[in-house]
Amino acid sequence: MTGLLKLPVLIAAIGAFIIGGVFYGFSTFIMQALGRVPGPEGIRAMQAINITVINPFFLGIFIGTALLLLGLAIVAGLNFGQPGAVHVIAGAALYVLGCFAVTMVCNVPLNNALAAADPVSADGAALWARYLRDWVFWNHVRTAASLAGAVVLVLGWSQSR
Repeated sequence: MTGLLKLPVLIAAIGAFIIGGVFYGFSTFIMQALGRVPGPEGIRAMQAINITVINPFFLGIFIGTALLLLGLAIVAGLNFGQPGAVHVIAGAALYVLGCFAVTMVCNVPLNNALAAADPVSADGAALWARYLRDWVFWNHVRTAASLAGAVVLVLGWSQSR
């Protein structure tokens, strides 16, 4: 990795740490708290969170980090023998596949189903029980992938000249 790429790798690592931290909060206490309130209240709160999260500040870091890492992975692949290149590719794979792709394939469809749910219906209650189990599982996966990707990127960053 050349000195020119050190700053983008560091920026991508910071982005992955930020996103991993947000997801960590959901995994460790937010979803547990929502699961402790009556179902309709938990559903309404999560529906509001899922609307509020669609903003330029969160999406800019979430999507921007994925796009930056895709570009960095291509550059690292073209310079595979350089110090840190393997770390950039591995960190990019962890974030893009384990965080971004998991979000799009697993968490977003669950969010869409919850958005359509009537919080006070029997179907809403059944969906909420499944949502708490499945969404949280996939959130654990993307939390671990984001944070691991960030650590790998920092290790690669520290090995480069």
